[in-house]
Amino acid sequence: MRLNRFLARAGAASRRAADDLIADGRVSVNGSVTTSLGTQVDPESDTVELDGRPVVLPDALTYVALFKPAGYVVTLSDPQGRPTVLDLVPHAAAGVVPVGRLDAQTEGLILLTNDGDLAHRVAHPSYELDKVYEVTARGTLSDSDRERLESGIMLDGRRTARAQVSVLSSAHNRTKAVMTIHEGRKRQVRRMFEAVGHPVVNLKRTRIGPIELGDVKPGRWRHLTERELRELRESVGLPGR
Repeated sequence: MRLNRFLARAGAASRRAADDLIADGRVSVNGSVTTSLGTQVDPESDTVELDGRPVVLPDALTYVALFKPAGYVVTLSDPQGRPTVLDLVPHAAAGVVPVGRLDAQTEGLILLTNDGDLAHRVAHPSYELDKVYEVTARGTLSDSDRERLESGIMLDGRRTARAQVSVLSSAHNRTKAVMTIHEGRKRQVRRMFEAVGHPVVNLKRTRIGPIELGDVKPGRWRHLTERELRELRESVGLPGR
């Protein structure tokens, strides 16, 4: 097994982040630091350490759907001391990590797992997994504004991929809409609405691929069902079992 995949399967980092850990010399195999991204390890016989601490594969894979409240950050730890999503799932399972991102003030669905292969695919835009958001923005969203959002907005020199926007209501200088994207750029939905002159007042993610937030309350979580897991795996090209 490639070392970066091992680290991802163990929940130490995403596969992309694992490459950075290896390149930075923070990972050792059988007592020797390796910086080669092509390093292969045998989970049964090799000893892998990250920053001097043993890394092992979990006995079981865990898949969690969490309703992230506003104010929590999607990271393993925060240097500013803000609460993280891991504070909300202390007993879910060892080694689970959040998949993708939501900014601190956005609420809604976040997936956590110790299955690095699945986490990598769910987070990577090339698999074009839908992310659905409920948006409340200032002002009245015109047809031309909606068309601009759907055709793509220039952010950081790159145009966003095509999106879908459905306006639910417009009243009292507020527009409520549902937006579907399959990218995950930093603060993407907020920045797209700001670009068309309608700053976001409230933002909530309700679905990732086939996984819906459902009736989970803010700050609470649940395990994915077998059917949800099968559908999620199939949606990113993994075997459904």
